[in-house]
Amino acid sequence: MLSLVIVALATIASGFIVWGNDKHRGTYGIAVPACVSVAVAMLSWMVFIQLGFGYQPGVTWIPWVLPIILGTAAAAVVAFFLGRHRFRHDTAQLTAALRL
Repeated sequence: MLSLVIVALATIASGFIVWGNDKHRGTYGIAVPACVSVAVAMLSWMVFIQLGFGYQPGVTWIPWVLPIILGTAAAAVVAFFLGRHRFRHDTAQLTAALRL
């Protein structure tokens, strides 16, 4: 269970770091990358534990490290696509409003 808590705290931090590094971060909320990161990490942690990786010698690191990597990658992908999409949509809406 300690690995679950450490994975959760690390992925929350990585989600905030991803949000802080995105130049389009003003188009979506601060909690979006952190929440996506934690959700992916928790699901992957549960899958890795169910597969028995947490209790086999030599592969005990998998439930500790891979969920953090997967969660951070998911947060980066969501921030990349959501930020660009929302920025493009907001710019189009602003342009349409200014043309009136």
